[in-house]
Amino acid sequence: MNDNLIEETNQYLTFMLDREFFALEIGKVREVMYCMEITRIPKTPDYFKGVINLRGDVVPVIDLRHLLSIGEIKQSGDTCIIIVEIGSGDNQIQIGALADSVQEVIHIPSDMISPAPKIGTKLDTLFIQGIGKRNDHFIIILNIEKILTVENISDLKSVASVAADYMTADEQ
Repeated sequence: MNDNLIEETNQYLTFMLDREFFALEIGKVREVMYCMEITRIPKTPDYFKGVINLRGDVVPVIDLRHLLSIGEIKQSGDTCIIIVEIGSGDNQIQIGALADSVQEVIHIPSDMISPAPKIGTKLDTLFIQGIGKRNDHFIIILNIEKILTVENISDLKSVASVAADYMTADEQ
């Protein structure tokens, strides 16, 4: 884990997935929105829920619970879409990540963040940036860029591009 990264970014958006607390670096989060209609795209991976129209932009939406192998999201009145920006330069993409509920933006001091646990050689924990402690509970700080593979991101960009082409064709 890069300790300098944690010291530079101590603000996190906290959210719930299956009664567990998770967080994302606030610098990656563009906005949080209530769950809206998601257009399914046939023959896509299970973690990919579809696309939304965000002020004229097609944004792919993923199910974080599914990607983290903790079940699938069960939409309720608290379900939110966290819009995150990943990548850099020409490889940048906005993605919507479904969460059971969004809690708050918090500051976690560096000394309250532990490195991701090393659990044998077969379990990949690279997507965990660290584990924060707040009050009586742990908060798993996710590295959104490492949850998705390069192939996943490429697939999401392709689907968003095709959906955007359909939206443009529909307007003509």
